[in-house]
Amino acid sequence: MTGGEHILIVDDDASVRRLLARILQDAGHRCITAASVHEARAKLSEDTFALMLCDVHMPGGSGIDLVEEVRRRSPAIATLMVSGEDREEVSAQALELGVYGYVVKPFKPSELLINVANAFRRQQLEVENQAYREGLEATVAVRTKELKDAFNGLERSAEAIRESREETIRRLSRAVEYRDQETGGHIERMSRYCELIAGCLGLNAHTMLVASPMHDVGKVAVPDAVLLKAGPLTREERDIMESHAEVGRDILTGTGTGTGSELLEFAAELAWTHHEWFDGSGYPRGLEGEDIPLEGRIAAVADVLDALTSDRPYRAAFSLETTIEMMRAERGTHFDPTVLDVCLDAIDEVSAIRVRFTDAAPKAHVGGR
Repeated sequence: MTGGEHILIVDDDASVRRLLARILQDAGHRCITAASVHEARAKLSEDTFALMLCDVHMPGGSGIDLVEEVRRRSPAIATLMVSGEDREEVSAQALELGVYGYVVKPFKPSELLINVANAFRRQQLEVENQAYREGLEATVAVRTKELKDAFNGLERSAEAIRESREETIRRLSRAVEYRDQETGGHIERMSRYCELIAGCLGLNAHTMLVASPMHDVGKVAVPDAVLLKAGPLTREERDIMESHAEVGRDILTGTGTGTGSELLEFAAELAWTHHEWFDGSGYPRGLEGEDIPLEGRIAAVADVLDALTSDRPYRAAFSLETTIEMMRAERGTHFDPTVLDVCLDAIDEVSAIRVRFTDAAPKAHVGGR
């Protein structure tokens, strides 16, 4: 083929078939015609087509049924309806099946050619999008395998775990930071807030400092199209985004040998629970009150505190005073009252951490998810 595309024209009106073929051939395409659904099926089995133009009502069957069959069996073929049927319910049914356009007779040649061009463009975009998704899934699989292989290597000796576990977490934290296009300052500030709150509560502050940067490690499994989407997420996209809490837990938890690192197990619990709300309306399990592990309740306060006081592509940072008011409004709903009170009682230290780890140049990223 020296140019244009191979197109199948299906219409029971010979004059319409000739007109469609002439317009499309003048535009550089190659055309084959069929006068019925039965003849169209035969042509489809004999040859390869980039596009099928199809009428609605024809001898031997419905054009709608033919389109549905082609979309199911040969999704690489773009489909376009060309019909004298100008009823909304018919066109809506066709579009719901996935046709790339609906042209009503009589039509202008330019109208037909625009719809054909759009159909080819949409088909190309779908092919590219499918290839992108497959590539992303392969990349995520490789990254996840590499992470698990790294953890398996750490378990070979207790001494190796003690010497390398903190460095491993720092490296993985940087990898997640890069994937999410998050700022390094966020990871540092959030972990320092966790350390501060844990220390005030009499917990192991160093463990919180080392483990908390891994709270969003599960985002390595969230597709870029969802993770980096600038606008609001759909319900399906929101479900994919929220899955990062459980994926993070799966990545960080033990490998089933019963010899997992205590630090990584702690980080896994934190990653799993840092989006739970004190009133039970969080995710992924809807835990309530003290059923939420304390590390998750601490991380929830620290993560939101930094999110509100940091610049985002869609808004400027809130002042510390405004942030305090907003978080107090969610005391007992989003946040554990005791953990929040401890954090706000140490607001001078919080302010010092903000100043010390201020971002020099914030990157664009998706926040608050």
